Amino acid sequence: MSKKIKHTEEFEPFNIVVFGGEGDLAIRKIYPALLHRELDGQFLTSFNIIAITRKPQSESTFYQDLSKHLLNTAEEDTTEDEINKFVKKITLITTSEATVEAYQNLKIHLDQFKNYQNIFYFSTPSSAFGEIAQTLKACNLIYANSKVVLEKPLGYSLESSNAINAEIMQAFEEKQVYRIDHYLGKETVQNLMVLRFANNLFERAWDYQNIDNIQITVSEKLGVEKRADYYDNSGALLDMVQNHLVQLLCLVAMEPPYILQADEVRNEKLKILRALRPFTKESVLTNTVKGQYSRGSIQGEEVSSYLEDIEKYNSKTETFVAVKAYVDNWRWKDVPFYLRTGKRLKKRYSEIVINFKEVSHNIFPSKEKLNNNKLIIRLQPEERIELIQMTKVPGPGGYRYKPVALKLDYTDSFKERFADAYERLIVDVIRGNQTLFMRQDELEAAWTWIETITSNWKAVNQQNILYEAGTWGPGDAILDQGATWITKSWRD
Repeated sequence: MSKKIKHTEEFEPFNIVVFGGEGDLAIRKIYPALLHRELDGQFLTSFNIIAITRKPQSESTFYQDLSKHLLNTAEEDTTEDEINKFVKKITLITTSEATVEAYQNLKIHLDQFKNYQNIFYFSTPSSAFGEIAQTLKACNLIYANSKVVLEKPLGYSLESSNAINAEIMQAFEEKQVYRIDHYLGKETVQNLMVLRFANNLFERAWDYQNIDNIQITVSEKLGVEKRADYYDNSGALLDMVQNHLVQLLCLVAMEPPYILQADEVRNEKLKILRALRPFTKESVLTNTVKGQYSRGSIQGEEVSSYLEDIEKYNSKTETFVAVKAYVDNWRWKDVPFYLRTGKRLKKRYSEIVINFKEVSHNIFPSKEKLNNNKLIIRLQPEERIELIQMTKVPGPGGYRYKPVALKLDYTDSFKERFADAYERLIVDVIRGNQTLFMRQDELEAAWTWIETITSNWKAVNQQNILYEAGTWGPGDAILDQGATWITKSWRD
């Protein structure tokens, strides 16, 4: 059992208002994050939680279902009394529309705590963001210290994203907006900053002269599950690459900020986004692959195809995408960044792999292959960092060698419980720290680059390659597109 560490911290009293308060994200992530931060003693202040729901339901049913979920998923030593005490902090308000009249109960409740900061968490489809924001403003519920948390996806194109942002900016200032990406809250992702900028060994080797390629992979075993309607309108590129993978690329590739402050970090990320090489009709054919899963088997269990899962038979939505990207600046001259993600793949994992170049000359008599060094940053399911290096095999048999991993396993090295990504990010919102949240100009730059893919996919009528569920994605068929790079070092 993990040891609990008390993280006491003084915060300004706050109200957190969760729109979509009965939704899957709120139940699985937001409420558990707040519960664990309270149990770890981090909230030495008064706070209230208000769940805004659209579907009428009795308070007793909501509280019972939430309590049961929290009890089943919390740490082993969490008691039922602790959970019941937490759940009592949640006020349930049901409203089917975003109007001043419909928000009167919310206003009455928040007006009792006018000295608290209001944190509005939009866990709803982004199409509702603008309407909710403007209604809150009309109700005079947004103060100078208020904040708004926006869940992805923020639109489905640059144009729609900008339109949503314009509506939000009529109610909030940019310094009040927190565009959340839970991947940036993961322990190993945050440690990437320390790994790069606190270790001379890595920072001196972090460029095109020493690195052959960088690979960022998010592989999922699950299909679309309950997200069929949303997923069929987005696909793997918009669901995963446009936000998660591109943000990880930025952290890997960016220049060191002069100080670890929000805007300084985001300025450096923005430079990378603007330096991403745009795709053309020619390069999109050779440097991108899109696929869709068909029937297959995962761990001996037969699974259905994507078309069967969404109950449609003419969908062109991709469930797998691989992109060979380049950052056109002096540090990353001609270094490929391989971005890959897909559903119904063989194994669930997320990782960043830094593949260093091979040594220039093999001095050893056997002339056996010298494997290149790799720095592997595993994000899930277990969080760890490995450095693959060549090491002599013990014994008198001459210079025999093999690659061996030096490991930093968080579970083995640190016995305390690790905070979930949402816990870290929500606490940063309360603190007012925007370092790990996207700024609007970052979002625009990311969309601008992504649309060079989507527009050229459409222009060349690029087709999905079917792949069997439970495999590593599109197989030999991709070689016909000249995309031999997709197999490079990723199925080992």
